[in-house]
Amino acid sequence: MGLVIIFALVAVLAGIGAWSALKNKNILGFVFGAGSFVVFGGFALLTLINSGYPAVH
Repeated sequence: MGLVIIFALVAVLAGIGAWSALKNKNILGFVFGAGSFVVFGGFALLTLINSGYPAVH
């Protein structure tokens, strides 16, 4: 369950960073921020689906 929380926090921070980069017209920052948001958000979502909530052992 801790892995899901870490992935979700990283995804949220990457989303905030991507939004900030978009407002500042920083295209490379937006690309990396949005990519990180998609990858880490996907990992968090799929880990949550696979392990369940609460985690089943």
